[in-house]
Amino acid sequence: MKLIVKTDGGSRGNPGPSAIGFVIYDHLFNVLCREGVYIGHSTNNQAEYTALLKALQKCCEIQGSNTNTEIDCRMDSALIVNQLNGSYKVKDSKLIPLFMEIIKFRSRFKSIFFTHIPREQNKEADQMVNLALDKHLSKLS
Repeated sequence: MKLIVKTDGGSRGNPGPSAIGFVIYDHLFNVLCREGVYIGHSTNNQAEYTALLKALQKCCEIQGSNTNTEIDCRMDSALIVNQLNGSYKVKDSKLIPLFMEIIKFRSRFKSIFFTHIPREQNKEADQMVNLALDKHLSKLS
């Protein structure tokens, strides 16, 4: 089984009100899951990591007991991709626990790849972020 995961996280204010979004596709790009969730007050980078973490948790649900799943994670945050691929060190103490949680997922799947994509290729995940933020912020008005 192969799953393609596109994630995004955003903060209005950085730090500020934040949300995450992700879309999980099968190998033919059929949507298996699409979610956007308000996560409270955080930075953009915390939201980016949280989006990936939540998406990987959902991938575990989708794969069930099949540990032969390949995960192709695509995101528009070059920083996060480079940190997860080991090119950059994680220096922000608030990101280290999120980074460590994501690294633990490597043992749950056959393989995980982290790829940087342009924002134009991540519109659906970005839309989920903005819908969650707009919904939350409209409740406050």
